[in-house]
Amino acid sequence: MRFKYSTTDPSQNEFDSLPRLPLTLNLDSNSIEVVGLVDSGATVNVLPFDVGVRLGATWNDRAAIVRLGGTLGNLNAMPLFVTAQIGGLTPVRLAFAWVKSDHTPLILGQTNFFMEYDICFYRSRLEFEVKPREA
Repeated sequence: MRFKYSTTDPSQNEFDSLPRLPLTLNLDSNSIEVVGLVDSGATVNVLPFDVGVRLGATWNDRAAIVRLGGTLGNLNAMPLFVTAQIGGLTPVRLAFAWVKSDHTPLILGQTNFFMEYDICFYRSRLEFEVKPREA
């Protein structure tokens, strides 16, 4: 499936476009539609606090053992597994570092988004392609 690069603000132009992917996240009986940043430089998937709450997850400070780096290094994070579906593709289980911050984007990183999907970036065309990994 191919997707267009997009911006988060109408005042931005194509140079501000990034590979943002619409997907549906499911946890137990809760389902929400979100947009995640496909980031090949991110080590892990990152889930903002409010998204986890909307999915019905319960925060546990004792389980906040995930250590993040970079600009997120000062945030507490705990592991959270959810089912994700992109369009009509088969749903997959994704592992997220659920951070206790609403000011963080939903990031789709190497562990384990890039382990479940093959991604091709076509920046010059402002497009990217997502394919399920081959068995």
